[in-house]
Amino acid sequence: MIELICITCPRGCHLKVDENNNYEVTGNSCPRGAEYGYNEVTDPKRVVTSTVRTNSALQPRCPVKTAGAIPKDKMFEAMEMLDSIVLKTPIAAGDVVIPDLFGTGIDFITCKSINE
Repeated sequence: MIELICITCPRGCHLKVDENNNYEVTGNSCPRGAEYGYNEVTDPKRVVTSTVRTNSALQPRCPVKTAGAIPKDKMFEAMEMLDSIVLKTPIAAGDVVIPDLFGTGIDFITCKSINE
């Protein structure tokens, strides 16, 4: 039995996932909690947020994030990919920084516009 706290909503339900019974989830107050518990045990994913360097003297870093959740075990590898990137201005929010991370169809995108 695996115990988790659901992070889908502020309620924070204490979930139990029974890996010996087809990953049955108990303790959830809504269907989203059951889905979260199942996915967290069978295929955990996360949205990754970070910053990358820019060529701007006034705003030397630009926030970025994955446009969706990627496999949790790829988070640190994804972060390392950002180390060598320097964005050139102008930058628009939503610009693709790294396309199709690990063949997932999920891009790293910018979260801020920098127009200098």
